[in-house]
Amino acid sequence: MVPSELHRHASGDHELRETHACQRIDPSDPSRRRLLAGLVAAYTASLIPWAMAVPVTDAEHGTFVALSAILVGRRMLDAEQGRRLHDALAAIEPGFDADCQVLLNQIDSQRIDPAMLQSVLDAGHANVAPLPRKIMRAWCLGLVGEGEATRCLAYEQALDAVVVGDVLRPPTYAYGAYGSWSRPPASKE
Repeated sequence: MVPSELHRHASGDHELRETHACQRIDPSDPSRRRLLAGLVAAYTASLIPWAMAVPVTDAEHGTFVALSAILVGRRMLDAEQGRRLHDALAAIEPGFDADCQVLLNQIDSQRIDPAMLQSVLDAGHANVAPLPRKIMRAWCLGLVGEGEATRCLAYEQALDAVVVGDVLRPPTYAYGAYGSWSRPPASKE
């Protein structure tokens, strides 16, 4: 190509790039959603590098996973259980996802030590102070909601049972056939 053709070719590429840049991006585009999920996962990983072990599906779920990992202090969380807990908490708590984002931003910007988090929140952040207790109750006891609206979403998979699972079984959980708890234990003879 001669220099005049190179200039014409280069300016044509520039016009083509401008045309593509001016086109609107469809918000329902699956590739855009994958990109957003990837960015959320990267953001979560920047806060907690080992949180990548739990797959996230959207920004709200990613925030919940990051917050959960900080609060319960575990590198590995059950992804399916996390999704169920998040969905249940978001359904019964107005503004749950927004509060989770506010809390995660406070932890990140103020570099709050997880051991001191609840006292810091009780002292100066009353709007999100109940949130860690609700999330911990959901993960550790498997319970979401209050009073008669309480739902049990996990029992033997709740963290209070998982942590001691190598030695103890969850109390009142029957491991025999139906009705086996009503008979006296068999003697060793």
